[in-house]
Amino acid sequence: MNSALHHSGAVELQPFSLGARPGLNAASLVKANHYLDAIRYGLLMIDPSGDVADFNAPAEIFLTDLGIDLQIKLSAKLLLRALSGGAALRRREIFQSLQHALSSQSTVSFEVTGRARTLMIEVCPIVDGGWIATLEDVSARKASEARADEMARLDPLTGLPNRLLLRERLAEALARLQRNGEPYALLLIDLDRFKPVNDTLGHPIGDLLLAKVADRLRSTVRPTDTVARIGGDEFVILQTGIREAGNTQALARRIVDLISRTYMVDGHLLTIGASVGVALAPTDGETADKLLKNADLALYRAKLDGRGTYRFFEPEMDARMQARRRLELDMRQALARREFQLHYQPQLQLDGDRLIGCEALIRWKHPERGLISPLDFIPLAEEIGLIVPIGEWVIRQACRDATTWPAGMSVAVNVSPAQFKSDRLVETIISALTSSGLSARRLEVEITEGVLLQESEKTLQTLHRLRELGVRVSMDDFGTGYSSLSYLRSFPFDKIKIDRSFVKDLASKPDGDAIIRAIAGLGKSLGMTTVAEGVETPEQMQRIRDEGCTDVQGYLISKPIPADDLLQFLANYRPNL
Repeated sequence: MNSALHHSGAVELQPFSLGARPGLNAASLVKANHYLDAIRYGLLMIDPSGDVADFNAPAEIFLTDLGIDLQIKLSAKLLLRALSGGAALRRREIFQSLQHALSSQSTVSFEVTGRARTLMIEVCPIVDGGWIATLEDVSARKASEARADEMARLDPLTGLPNRLLLRERLAEALARLQRNGEPYALLLIDLDRFKPVNDTLGHPIGDLLLAKVADRLRSTVRPTDTVARIGGDEFVILQTGIREAGNTQALARRIVDLISRTYMVDGHLLTIGASVGVALAPTDGETADKLLKNADLALYRAKLDGRGTYRFFEPEMDARMQARRRLELDMRQALARREFQLHYQPQLQLDGDRLIGCEALIRWKHPERGLISPLDFIPLAEEIGLIVPIGEWVIRQACRDATTWPAGMSVAVNVSPAQFKSDRLVETIISALTSSGLSARRLEVEITEGVLLQESEKTLQTLHRLRELGVRVSMDDFGTGYSSLSYLRSFPFDKIKIDRSFVKDLASKPDGDAIIRAIAGLGKSLGMTTVAEGVETPEQMQRIRDEGCTDVQGYLISKPIPADDLLQFLANYRPNL
């Protein structure tokens, strides 16, 4: 019979048996069967009539585990039904595969899963009729693949779902939304003050802290919700089946409160916080990308509003972000296009009422928006990493401009924490002084407490290198931080700049005079110049004189002046104070 398959679906084979092999006597046959029983694969022979002709011991064990009583002369039709689990569709698929294998004289394989075992069965037709099948136990491999597949969807540090599994859960939530209108929410969580933990205590402590944060987030949600970690200190909560926005608001509030509570990690008491951005489906989008984008916009707003809070997405946020992106693109080209300018605000020495220097203040002359205040673009420059090249340009340009001023006048430049942290700062200053010919004694570097908060040992080394060059160093915005006094002990600054807020409070707060008097006295005892910023009225000037400050700066002397107009101002200036 040439056809091995009847239309009924039964598999028919010609008589075939290991025992019928020509040239094998009884002893040889026993030995051959013994060898076949020893291999780990199951072997199954089916003759052209569709009956089991022979099999080895592993085949019997494998099929017995699947609930099949394997016997010689067992009908292939019954065997097929048993292997397909009785499912007609599955049986039809296997039958069609066997038909294709027979017509093309090729091998076909399929998997069969039973109670405790998964078999890979490979069936090959024989040229003269009949079939031979190999059975491989792939249970361990399938279990390993399942574990690997599961691990590929989990964050190894926290055990939370990762971005891949979150996407799958979001797809399921979207399907439920489309099917029965079930809304859901996405909460994007970013940890506040986490980076200092990593920087000061090391990544192992940071990892332990992240694991504790993950545990707290798990405790805030229902079993039907998903908590995922999608980045270093970024987490996402998918809240499903919400009835109203108030449910999500309550969850966001719990997250902010819970994450901000103190942690004990390897003997360290740590306090961090959380900012949360929220997007609701379908109001704020239905696709995963749209929701994540809008939740990120809401998170950005939460950070701008002081961190440690939550914000829901609002359509206006997208418009503001688009404007921010346009500003970022323009700023990246502004240096090359020479759109930045320096203005200079003069500083007055009270002893003799004479101008002794100017502070360099950057402005951006945008071709369409006009003059842009540094308050509108410096924070963005710091955020996107442009503050370092911009700061280097300021140093070089200020040194060049100062060479045209009267010989006794100095120029002060502000250095951001990011620029100060850069290894190029000292080299930039040396290069700027060399190329301009400006004396190092006429350059003054102003830093804020934010600079000193980072890598104090390295920072002090940089400060001392600047001092060795002859560059003067001043502390800006003195009194606004919580560690200013300790910094005065760690490094002998040349100048202390009293923040304008204290000058402004002179008229409205009774302790204003006392604070300025204390700072002026401290500066005098330490041999440091004290500069009061933001002086705008003669009354403020007189009280600052009375309290012992040495220098002043503010609108009463002059507003910031473009570089091209400064020389004329210096030539015409007459003190009238």
